[in-house]
Amino acid sequence: MSVVYSVDVTVTAPVMDTEVTARVKDAVLNLFPEADVEERHGELVGDAHSMERFSELLHEQEILDTARNQFSDGRRDGSFEFALKKQAAFVGVVNFAVGGPSELGEITVRVDVRDPGVEAYIDHVAPPTEEGRPVEDRSQ
Repeated sequence: MSVVYSVDVTVTAPVMDTEVTARVKDAVLNLFPEADVEERHGELVGDAHSMERFSELLHEQEILDTARNQFSDGRRDGSFEFALKKQAAFVGVVNFAVGGPSELGEITVRVDVRDPGVEAYIDHVAPPTEEGRPVEDRSQ
């Protein structure tokens, strides 16, 4: 039996005067294709209820440990938050924004988890690893 997750994912990306709004939207949708994105004054805001494609990219890029660290650093009571580089997202690559802010701004992602809990959802999106491989795949 599979677990049903109840989450709200809010993706926010500033649109600078030098940027084309459609390209910023493409960057968001490359990582979160299920997001319903709308334009607000100077930014795009997308709402989704899963991170399946994002999780697939983490697995493909083999950056599960990095993702877990970022999620943990941004964890609050019933949520976690992290930032991503827009330029990488535009080409469909996950690149966490660390250090100083970039001049184009970052894509900010906030994940509010209602059920079954933050830790369980983090494990679902970016499972723990052992020697670089997801622990859940050990038996294969």
